[in-house]
Amino acid sequence: VALPLSRPMMALRVENGEKLPRFGPVIVAPNHYSEIDPVVVGLTIWKLGRAPRFLAKASLFRVKVLGWMLRSSGQIPVERVGATRGSDPMAAAARVAEREQVLVVYPEGTLTRDPAMWPMRGKTGAVRLALQYGIPIHPIAHWGTQDVMPRYSKKIHFFPPKTIRIRVGDAIDLSAFAGKPLDGATLGAATEVVMDAITHELEEL
Repeated sequence: VALPLSRPMMALRVENGEKLPRFGPVIVAPNHYSEIDPVVVGLTIWKLGRAPRFLAKASLFRVKVLGWMLRSSGQIPVERVGATRGSDPMAAAARVAEREQVLVVYPEGTLTRDPAMWPMRGKTGAVRLALQYGIPIHPIAHWGTQDVMPRYSKKIHFFPPKTIRIRVGDAIDLSAFAGKPLDGATLGAATEVVMDAITHELEEL
C-alpha cells in the first residue's frame, strides 16, 4: 500500500545502506520529528531487503481494516501507561528476536520538541531489549520528511516528490554495559550512547 502512494510524495536517498545487516535480529533506532517518519523508515528498510516491525499503539489494532493489516504484517501492540495490557511488548519483541526480524523502536517515544528538530533525550526501551536479548542496535537518521508532512501537521504535500536523505549507522557499541544489572543507571547511560549515535548520523546529513 505504502510503496505506490509514496512515489508522488518522496524520493528516498539512502546512505550506508549496506550497514543494515541482511540477516539476523536487528533493532533500528531512528530520529523522529514528523508523523510520516514511520512510513519513511519502513520504506527504507524494505528497500534494503528487510521487512520492518514496529511497536504501535494498541488502539490502532482495534480499527477494523487497519488492525487486520497491522496484525497480519507482524506489528507489535503497546498499551498506553495505566491501561490493562493485553500483551507484553517486551515478550512480543523477544519473539521478533527469535524470528531474526527487524524491529523499529523510536527511543524518543514521540516527536521531538527541539525547535531545530534535533533528537531529544531518549527512553530506555530500545537498550533494555538490546541488552536483555543481545540484539544489535543500528541508528538511522533522516532529513526531509518535514517537507512531505511538517511537524505537528496533518497535511501531506504530494507534489512534486521531495528528496529525503536517510543515513544508516554502524551497530552501536554497548559492550561497556554487558553483564551489568539492567537498572535505571545502566539503561540511562546506554540510552545516552544510542541518542548520541543517532545525533551523529543526523549531523552528517
